[in-house]
Amino acid sequence: MEINEQKTERCVIIGITGRLDTTNYNLLEKKLMELIEGNNNKILVDCSKMDYISSSGLRILLMGLKKITLLKGKFVLCGLQENIHEIFEISGFTSIFEIYPSQEDAVKVF
Repeated sequence: MEINEQKTERCVIIGITGRLDTTNYNLLEKKLMELIEGNNNKILVDCSKMDYISSSGLRILLMGLKKITLLKGKFVLCGLQENIHEIFEISGFTSIFEIYPSQEDAVKVF
């Protein structure tokens, strides 16, 4: 997995490339914690290049959402590939997260 960070006027965009699973979820957890501790409470996670997510990955995204919500911020996902979207639907996460089809659509909500 590769994580890219881009700060914009509206939010911080985290791009995930590859697999988010038990072997690397801690990297995303560390990045999210750094951002949150750095007073970044508007985070967009771009999943357009993520091709797999395990339950550990889902848990880290949920943790990020909860922490940002406590800070009265916004935590949004975008670009879920069809197989990833299916996992979110099965797990009930589509009703928990704000999910947008593209980064352009998602950035507008901040």
